[in-house]
Amino acid sequence: MTDTDVAPAVPAVPPRAQSSTRRRAWIVTALLVVFMMINFADKSVLGLAAEEIRQDLGLSASAFGLASSAFFLLFSISGAVVGLLADRIRPKWLIVAMAVLWSAAQAPMAVGGGLAVLITSRVLLGAAEGPAFPVAQQATLSWFPNHRRNLPGAFIVLGITLGVLVAAPVLTWVIQHHGWRSAVAMVALTGVVWALLWITFGGEGPYATASGTGHGRDEKAAVEAAPGPARSRMPYRRILATRTWIGATAAYFGTYWVIAFALVWLPSYLQDSLGYTSAGSTQVVMLVWGLGGVVVLGQAGLTGWLLRRGTASRWARGGVGGVLLLIGAAACLTLPVAPAGAVTVILLVAGFGLAGAMSSVAVTTVTELAPADRRGGALGIMNAVVTTAGLIAPTLIGRLVDTHGAEGYRYAVLITGAVLLLSGAAALTLIDPDRDARRLSA
Repeated sequence: MTDTDVAPAVPAVPPRAQSSTRRRAWIVTALLVVFMMINFADKSVLGLAAEEIRQDLGLSASAFGLASSAFFLLFSISGAVVGLLADRIRPKWLIVAMAVLWSAAQAPMAVGGGLAVLITSRVLLGAAEGPAFPVAQQATLSWFPNHRRNLPGAFIVLGITLGVLVAAPVLTWVIQHHGWRSAVAMVALTGVVWALLWITFGGEGPYATASGTGHGRDEKAAVEAAPGPARSRMPYRRILATRTWIGATAAYFGTYWVIAFALVWLPSYLQDSLGYTSAGSTQVVMLVWGLGGVVVLGQAGLTGWLLRRGTASRWARGGVGGVLLLIGAAACLTLPVAPAGAVTVILLVAGFGLAGAMSSVAVTTVTELAPADRRGGALGIMNAVVTTAGLIAPTLIGRLVDTHGAEGYRYAVLITGAVLLLSGAAALTLIDPDRDARRLSA
């Protein structure tokens, strides 16, 4: 079910050292899973407290959508810039800076203020959190060779799901009993505590300088498989021009569109359009993110099994991710005309829950393609392009709701289905790391 490592007949390093390295690898991975949990708890506060914030600050749906989209104003730019820096500065310290900055950015919103403070705080928070996912993936995957990266990479994506699953009931309770500003203060303080733990236990692994395409079975083999000087000086533009990078980015864009919709507007959609209570909408939100977590782990297991059987990454990664996106697209396109009740819930959970696996697929695909010293930039730029979905989706949905009322959510779901359809097609037709790796090395 998972990617397993086969020990060499004659270990290149002492077994005790191997065991220590592997134990540290999973400690770092666990810390970064929590890192992503906090990251998405920060993001989910506005969606969970949407009605309370709109009433407290007197905001229309469009104004609230604008405040939500403000989070992504600098998110994409900082993701690209810090991604490039991650090829030159140790990811450990970039991650510390991010955790501290995003906690500090939320302090003004926790204390008080109106729409201006809300927007400013979200812009700064977005700038601090923009690079989190690609840099966390880079730090995690530096502890594992290519054929063992699917599971740890999936765990980082699972941190997104766990962040929302834990945040939804806990923050909803805090919001209802202590107010939405207390919930903001709670996630900010959690980020500070995590940063202290990361300074003590975090770091990069032995594969930080190894080739993304090496299939060695131990640290020595992976390092020796690293490409020569000509490859390490490869311009970023050559990587970004490959069909694989373009396809992975387009596919991941669809996933992030769904994430932005779910974080900002899904609770309101369930309450205002489908008639759920606050508690009922929280349960459905947890079902959506719960399925997403199961799918991410299932995809990691299936992809790892296919790769070990010699299946090309085009099908093991691009094929699996693309099919999941297309199933999600079909569910979203059917949802607006489905009868109310259990069928609606099933389609909603499937449409929003299946798309999340592409996050892991896109990262491991680009990591496989890019040389080690270009990996941070390739991932950061991909994340910058992808997260523009977070800038567009909340504002667009807010305008649709203001213009068409509850019917606006139906249009938003149809648009989401179309985006997933295009994303799935891109994954199936463009992703082929083996082909593009050969072209890059030529």
